[in-house]
Amino acid sequence: MRLPPTERPHLLFLFSDTGGGHRSATEAITEALRLEFGERFFISMIDIFKDYAPQPLDRMPDLYPKMVKAPKAWSLGFYLSDGHRRARLITATTWPYVRRNAHALVSQNPCDLVVSVHPLANAPILHALGRDRPEFVTVVTDLVTTHALWFHHRADLCVVPTEQAYQRAIDNGMEPEQVKVVGLPVADRFCQQNGDKQALRARLGWPVDLPVILLVGGSEGMGPLERSAYAIASLELPAALIIVTGRNHELKRRLEAYPWPLPTHVYGFVDEMPDFMRAADILVTKAGPSTISEAFIAGLPVALYSRVPGQEDGNVTYVTSEGAGVWAPHPDSLVKALREWIEHPERREKAAENARRLSRPHAAREVAHLLASRVGVGQLSV
Repeated sequence: MRLPPTERPHLLFLFSDTGGGHRSATEAITEALRLEFGERFFISMIDIFKDYAPQPLDRMPDLYPKMVKAPKAWSLGFYLSDGHRRARLITATTWPYVRRNAHALVSQNPCDLVVSVHPLANAPILHALGRDRPEFVTVVTDLVTTHALWFHHRADLCVVPTEQAYQRAIDNGMEPEQVKVVGLPVADRFCQQNGDKQALRARLGWPVDLPVILLVGGSEGMGPLERSAYAIASLELPAALIIVTGRNHELKRRLEAYPWPLPTHVYGFVDEMPDFMRAADILVTKAGPSTISEAFIAGLPVALYSRVPGQEDGNVTYVTSEGAGVWAPHPDSLVKALREWIEHPERREKAAENARRLSRPHAAREVAHLLASRVGVGQLSV
């Protein structure tokens, strides 16, 4: 095992690839630490399930996409397990099963600060750390419907993305001084406001004289993306459609073969999503927290066509109640919303203004400074 150099504080990040943007938020924070502080930290990342969980929990990253495809069962499990007392009962019951693995994680990864970016890491790792432990910070990556397992009374600091999440933390037994509203950390490339919309479109080969609808479904092309694409095509409105299928190669092949009645570009997995968002006028997507936060920074009105029941329920309410977008889970409602935004650009711009109002482009860097302050490191001098 590689030990951190003694002159650099060791920050240990705990996450897992089980939805909710845990990895992307972790990477955004570690990127911000390097941007703000150079190489003044030794940083390591551990996938709590793949690297240290007992069987069959070590397969959770692979099983998660299948589990959320049973929405009623997933929603039932989420809400039945939510609540302060129920969360404590769950962690107490599961502790004997994960105890050995939690102690192994702690003993094999000595550090100066633990940063939990996954709700299931909090209780077992805090238990394994014991009393004489490094500081422990939780970074919540669900926007509104935050499960009680995110909030542990022994955490030194809990960073949350919204005021609604702050209230959930208080309701689940945390003290106000333990919780800070910062926003959801996203990668720095999404936070740069450079690039003229028309110039970006010209470079990408998109129409420069039409409203652009950007349709995405995450890195795996999840949700009813294909059905939504065909519904948009039925609009026959003056607009261009950009579809990003992620790693869903079969979906990309089908969409590329379709006779689109409007200017359409179909992409697979792309690295240019920040430019895609800056060049678009409307985003159609599932209600993932990272994508919503990125859209707000880009000033994009959002049409949400699907959600993961439970942790993404509140995202829909948040977007719609703040006037930054609409909930359109059916083709008819999606067509209606897009038609209104395209035929009435002033309404689209109002939603865009609301999106920008909700944006927190400096969240990752704020979290970086909070973490640095916990280990006594000041800002890098220029």
